[in-house]
Amino acid sequence: MRVTITAAISAVALAATPAAAQEAKPVEEQIGAGGRPVGANWSRSPVIAQHGMAATAHPLATQIALDILKDGGNAVDAAIAANAALGLMEPTGNGIGGDLYAIIYDPKTDRLHGINGSGRSPKGQTLDQLLERLDGAEALPPVGHLPVTIPGTVDAWFAMHKRFGKMPMDGILAPTVRYGREGHPIAPVIAMYLDRSLQAYTRRQETYDFSFDNARATWFADGTAPEAGEIFKNPDLANTLEKIGQGGRDAFYTGDLAGVMVDYLQRQGSAFTLEDFADHSSEWVEPACVGYRDGFELCELPPNGQGFAALQMVNILKNVDLRQWERGSAEVIHYITEAKRLAHADVARFYADTDFFPVPMDLLREEYGRKRFALIDPAKATPEFGPGEPKLEGPGDTTYLTVADKDGMMVSLIQSNYRGMGGGLVPDGLGFMFQDRGELFSLDADHPNAYAPGKRPFHTIIPAFVKKDGKPYMTLGLMGGGMQPQGHVQVLINIADYGMNVQEAGDTARINHDGGRQPTEALTGPSADPLGTLNVEPGIPASTVEALRDMGHNVRVVDNGIMFGGYQAIARDPDTGVYTGATEMRKDGQASGY
Repeated sequence: MRVTITAAISAVALAATPAAAQEAKPVEEQIGAGGRPVGANWSRSPVIAQHGMAATAHPLATQIALDILKDGGNAVDAAIAANAALGLMEPTGNGIGGDLYAIIYDPKTDRLHGINGSGRSPKGQTLDQLLERLDGAEALPPVGHLPVTIPGTVDAWFAMHKRFGKMPMDGILAPTVRYGREGHPIAPVIAMYLDRSLQAYTRRQETYDFSFDNARATWFADGTAPEAGEIFKNPDLANTLEKIGQGGRDAFYTGDLAGVMVDYLQRQGSAFTLEDFADHSSEWVEPACVGYRDGFELCELPPNGQGFAALQMVNILKNVDLRQWERGSAEVIHYITEAKRLAHADVARFYADTDFFPVPMDLLREEYGRKRFALIDPAKATPEFGPGEPKLEGPGDTTYLTVADKDGMMVSLIQSNYRGMGGGLVPDGLGFMFQDRGELFSLDADHPNAYAPGKRPFHTIIPAFVKKDGKPYMTLGLMGGGMQPQGHVQVLINIADYGMNVQEAGDTARINHDGGRQPTEALTGPSADPLGTLNVEPGIPASTVEALRDMGHNVRVVDNGIMFGGYQAIARDPDTGVYTGATEMRKDGQASGY
């Protein structure tokens, strides 16, 4: 029997006040937020510091980032260190078996740099061969070897480090190596997600044939998930990171680690080869920015991710002044929801690996946004939106973190294994799980996002950056699948239209529209769920919920916060250089500075 500090405290609390007594009361009779001398009573103060700032989904990862900054590293060094730590401490959200995207503001050149660190499918497997392996299934499975794509995170680390890093990589990874061997206490929300993951993989083993033994030995050795407060160790991952720190990028993609990964995958039936791993590389890409109002600009990375969907939403919503209504009104939520649905109709039709299908830059033009806005009925939800007709000319469960340093460098980084912890496969003795990102390929040969050899699937993870009056203003990220672009826009609206600070902008109740046509569906035929479901948090007024239902929205109130993302942000005062950081109440995270 495991006894933890959290469990002991909970036992005392239960003896004094049974939790069931609180839960049994109607929401309106339960105790609410306390008072605050300044700001909204449902939020807390943002963190303000002068020399450096980090905001991550785990307090220990935040501290590691600050330690790197204090030891002479810059924001890129600290972001890599924090990301490595989160792969150990928050394996439910990310790890080196997954992919990475980042936006880096370089004060020396006054430029934004974007990196796409997503991996590709096996070069030796065609769509026809994949369909044969699927044996009649209409989509790729969420587990096993078929949805695995090359893990891109490690290569992205070294690409970022080569261009901007200052500290040696072995020193950057050393704190996580130490925690992996000595252990760290499991955080409460992560403990909940670990338990959910174990239950999900157990259920999937009833449907899918995949190997879960290595994953079980790594995280669930006694048959249960680690509890909050329990000391957890992962010496296999520590050894892997130590080899990467000493041997560099090639240790992972061409050396002994690559051999272990490929041998393991091929035993599962995978088509991956050593050549696939050796040939992998990240891509430096140009972020695109779209102006909103009052000097605010939102910046995102191009496909294969879904960042442009947020920019499309901005171009649609700038055609109506939301400030004429209260933030929690049905009108504001209706316009945000319809803008999201319009943007995602285009996502499902046009977003894919740009090496195979060029992104229609017409999607980001103000005129196109006006045309899409004109399709919104202000009084009711439109049953179904189709994609627009842009001109086809032109040149993605998750963790988000952000770090800023004393020189003004700011890093907005997001990293993920996709669904849950990944596809359930852990290579022998390496301590991390492969992503299942390939599940997001379409099996329609005519779709831009169709599976093809050596191709990157559509991606959900997206980092963001905000400019104000042309100057760098804020890093921003909000993890969680399709929640991400609509979350970015909601935070921007909270700040630009309603004057919230960076902490309030994340703490306030959010919406998550789910449904509509998907990038995995066939181009032709009806959508499985054209209207979708508008999920709202309990902080949305009951009168607004009823008004939205009267407008034709399928509204569901969800009170556990899980589907509404995990937010982190850092804002920089352009005059003083002082940083203001915020983190997510729906996660275990911490923003801190010095």
